[in-house]
Amino acid sequence: MSAEDHTIFAARDDHEAMSHASAEEQPIFAARDLSKRFRGLTALSGINFQLKRGEVLGLIGPNGAGKTTLISLISGTLAPSDGELHFEGQRIDHMPAYQRAQLGIGRTFQVMKPFPGLSALENVTVAALFGTAGGEHNRKKAREQAREWLEFTGLGHRADQSAEALGGPDRKRLELAKALALKPKLLLLDEVMAGLNAVEVQEVVGLILKIRDTGVTILVIEHVIKAIRALADRLLVLHHGQQIAEGNPQEVLSRPNVIEAYLGRRR
Repeated sequence: MSAEDHTIFAARDDHEAMSHASAEEQPIFAARDLSKRFRGLTALSGINFQLKRGEVLGLIGPNGAGKTTLISLISGTLAPSDGELHFEGQRIDHMPAYQRAQLGIGRTFQVMKPFPGLSALENVTVAALFGTAGGEHNRKKAREQAREWLEFTGLGHRADQSAEALGGPDRKRLELAKALALKPKLLLLDEVMAGLNAVEVQEVVGLILKIRDTGVTILVIEHVIKAIRALADRLLVLHHGQQIAEGNPQEVLSRPNVIEAYLGRRR
């Protein structure tokens, strides 16, 4: 091989390496000028943020700030009034929810609604059959994967119990297992720690960090500030549908406008 050939191939390899690196550095998700209106009510207005691969973004704000609405816009259960949503470089805001799930966007719901008449194992098996890129269409394999996710979330001992008979904390774990069975690349968590005691909160924090360590990108809504400090790489703060802060958790939580949004103006 000539010296010229060596130069050509070296340049090509460098270009491919740079392309791969730049792809890894691209955000997995981006919201641009996102708004949602319900008749005369503006629930969200002009939201802009990105998610890096493998990070945990905490979404906080007082009740009614628009947090669940934002997750619903990302997952596709609501359609935006304005703005764009991009996932892995692809525009998704016109896609139905099931297509977004198959691309790799999973979520939990604040109001837990397990499939009625099915066991915990059967609930998670349904999710495994659906899943990323069409899911695991082999029922036996889907069932095996469902059992693994129940074990992972601490529900293995309740696999054959009716999902409707589970208590609040276990239903939250079931929601999480169902979302994980989709094999998401981006996981949206809507107050999975609400109503849990201190020990249960600590267990769920550890569980979410384990999920993050597998490479899943996470956006989590949470009111337990101690938990969000332990989890989040960055915070995004909403108030009255407006984006009022974004950045390092310690810095964001010390901002006067964030404190005021939670505690009210001092008299």
